[in-house]
Order: sequence, then C-alpha cells, then structure tokens
Amino acid sequence: MDVNIDKYLRQDKLPHIWCPGCGHGTVLGSFVRAFDQSGLDQDKTVVISGIGCSGRASGYLNFDTLHVTHGRALTFATGVKMANPELNVIVMTGDGDGAAIGGNHLIHSSRRNIDITVVLFNNNIYGMTGGQFSPMTPTGDTATTSPYGNIDQNFDLCELAKSSGATFVGRGASYQPRKMIKLMKEGLLHKGFAFVETLTQCPVNYGKRNKIGGARDMLKWQDENLVPAKKYEKMDPAEREGLISTGILHQVVKEEYTDKYKNVINTVMAGESNE
Repeated sequence: MDVNIDKYLRQDKLPHIWCPGCGHGTVLGSFVRAFDQSGLDQDKTVVISGIGCSGRASGYLNFDTLHVTHGRALTFATGVKMANPELNVIVMTGDGDGAAIGGNHLIHSSRRNIDITVVLFNNNIYGMTGGQFSPMTPTGDTATTSPYGNIDQNFDLCELAKSSGATFVGRGASYQPRKMIKLMKEGLLHKGFAFVETLTQCPVNYGKRNKIGGARDMLKWQDENLVPAKKYEKMDPAEREGLISTGILHQVVKEEYTDKYKNVINTVMAGESNE
C-alpha cells in the first residue's frame, strides 16, 4: 500500500546524517509506515529519543518530539504519559541509550507496564562515538574498547523486557522491513508497555571491524540467521545455536499503569481511602 510519508518527516532536517549502509533509515521508514497503518492521531503523539545514532530519529519526525539526555528517554516518556495518558507516547532508543546508561529505566518501565511503545535500534555497537562495545556487542567481537575481543556477555533485551514485565515484546530486522512494519503496528496498538527491538547493520564501526563486511554482507547475514518465532520455538537448543528469533515473542493483557493510577485518584477523591 502506497503511503505518503512526507507528512511524517521534517523535510528541512533531511537528508539524515546516518552513514551509507546504516540500517537506521530503514527502521525509521518502517516506523512511519507502521504509524500510518495504525490509524493513530499524529497530533496526539509524542516521540522521545535519547543520545546516540538512534537519538537522531526524533529530529526527523514531524511529531511533537523531545531529544533528551543520555539514557533518560523512558523517564521523560513516563512523565509525558502520566501527565496526559491520552497521548500516544513513543520512545526511540539504542543499545547504549536504552540498555547501558538507560537499562535501569527499561527494567522499571517494563515492570510498571506503562502504555509506552519503545523502538530500540540495536546495531551491536556505539556507532556515533567511534565504535566502542555496547551491552549488545556479542562476546568475542572486537570494538575500539575491546581490540582483543569483548569478554562481556551480551544482553538478550527481549528476554530482559519480558522477564521485567513488558506485555508486548517483539524483534524485527532491517532486512525484513515489511515484517518490521507489521510488528511495529502491533506494538503501537498494544495497551501497555510494548518493546520492539530492531536489528540494524552498522557497516562502518561494526561490520568491517569484525570482518562481516559491508552493508550487503551484513544484510545477507541477517537473511541466513533470522528465524520466525514459531519456528524457533520448535527447534532443539542445538539447532538454535547462532540463530535469532523474530516476530512477536510475547504478548499478554494486563492492567496498564496509568489506569491503575487513575483508579487511585478516583478512590481518594471519592473519600474511599484506607486512612
């Protein structure tokens, strides 16, 4: 279906600054198409981003946006949602902004099940600052800060969000934009905390350094290693080695945080408190 994406983009901010071959533009393009299909009101939507390559996303979007301090996108988003629960609140974050300095906020936002949709750009590296390893850099891979190989165990952020209480968890990839659009749409329409991880390629600071190659080679790697969630679940543990599940990984219905808060206010205002 043809979509006029121009109305969702700030034309005066284009072209974007992302490197040639970067997957972030594909993720952003998928997002605006997913938003268009969702039927949500553009004028009742706030997009918030932090610092890093992913942080530039909010500046390109023709919504009410906030570009905030490092790791604090979810705290600002929580404040916006609590102040006006009628708004659609979306966070654009990265593997550093959302999983390192902002990791604690990811855990507690998931735990609260507040109605925020998170799109996390995962390129396995700190791309904007020159290629330092992140919490998502696979063990053994090299970066400017791990020239002999990363000794840290990398996160599975989808499992982290799920175990912390997120009621919608999914994973998409820049190689599969159509599937990513569908996944993002589902996340946008979900009532509760929705976490969508998007795997994107960074050929400049990750691919070449780890001898994966350029953007084309990295997309080929995605093609060979991504498996739909339902198929992945049926595989033996040995078969899953090195593969990554995609699609909706977890979805349940639970009471949303601002609804709980509203109930408390109504109870107190009615003079029915326990005091």
